[in-house]
Amino acid sequence: MKDKKRHTPDWVPKNAGDAFAVSIRKGIELDKTPKIKKAPAHKKRAQLSVNEYIEGVLKADKTILARTITLIESNSSEHYEKAREVLKGLLPYTGKSLRIGITGVPGAGKSTLIETLGCYLIKQGHKVAVLAVDPTSSITKGSILGDKTRMEKLSREQDSFIRPSPSGGTLGGVTRKSRETILICEAARFDVILIETMGVGQSEITVRSMVDFFLLVMISGAGDELQGIKKGVIEIADAIVVNKADSRNKDLANAAKTEYSLALKYLTHATKGWATNAYTCSALTGEGIQEIWNVIRNFEKVTKKSGFFYERRKKQTLEWMFSMIENYLNENFYENLEVQKQLPIIKNQVLDEILLPTTAAENLLKIFYLSKKEKNL
Repeated sequence: MKDKKRHTPDWVPKNAGDAFAVSIRKGIELDKTPKIKKAPAHKKRAQLSVNEYIEGVLKADKTILARTITLIESNSSEHYEKAREVLKGLLPYTGKSLRIGITGVPGAGKSTLIETLGCYLIKQGHKVAVLAVDPTSSITKGSILGDKTRMEKLSREQDSFIRPSPSGGTLGGVTRKSRETILICEAARFDVILIETMGVGQSEITVRSMVDFFLLVMISGAGDELQGIKKGVIEIADAIVVNKADSRNKDLANAAKTEYSLALKYLTHATKGWATNAYTCSALTGEGIQEIWNVIRNFEKVTKKSGFFYERRKKQTLEWMFSMIENYLNENFYENLEVQKQLPIIKNQVLDEILLPTTAAENLLKIFYLSKKEKNL
């Protein structure tokens, strides 16, 4: 009986019997259409109420703490009112931390220094929050929020909290978001707040306006030490520390420390009643970390005794208010539909030298105020 399933290819000789060495049988045809597995549907996180946010932060629940900061950082108008109510509820529990700003030249080892200092403070019984002000790229609008990766050891500590915060590409973004984040962390009973700036020039001045103590981290062996950073940044520092003072680099670090100490004698000190000095440390070995903390605690003691600590805090609160007014007016002006219509026309008139820049500015402001007035009628 002939096997119906047998298939004879073209290259098999004629009259070949079953003894032919090779034979091919048709197999079962499979469905070649790729099977795509559906990903399991993720449950949408339940929205928290204002009280749930407040209670979670006060209990130092890290998950709710992170969600609260996300709420504050949101640019969505629907989150604005809730965020304001949450901040209002947390405000009585804020203001009890020591706020420390840390900046420095690229490659100075800021993140390693912060991790070593943070771990040291936790061993001393403190709760440490690290906020990294990360300026968003003006090109891609993305941020490199890698601090949890760089501070792996500190991030594993129960009494630590690390939060990189994208600024949104503007210094106003730093002001709006970072200040509120500080308050939230204080309400969660973190008594030391370390604020790292990525070092983009003007942002150091902004961070200085929201901290009590400002630490400038430098390195040695990079040529002329004083050319490594702008004079203006040195003038706002309460202490300069030359990092990586270990192994064969120790002598160079001490030489750099001497050079900075001499330079500081000719500069106005950042804080009334406090002399800024230079120090050395090794974030890698931990040498000098305790000395830095002793300097910071001594600074706190001296400035609280003189009253300047509280005076600076009040001044910073007022600066915050005025910067928010400026940001609000700025956003309202450029979001105005009439301004958006006329701005390209007036811009071209300025470029074509038909209008003076001062006249152009006056015209745009008149358009803005007139549209606001008509809207309110």
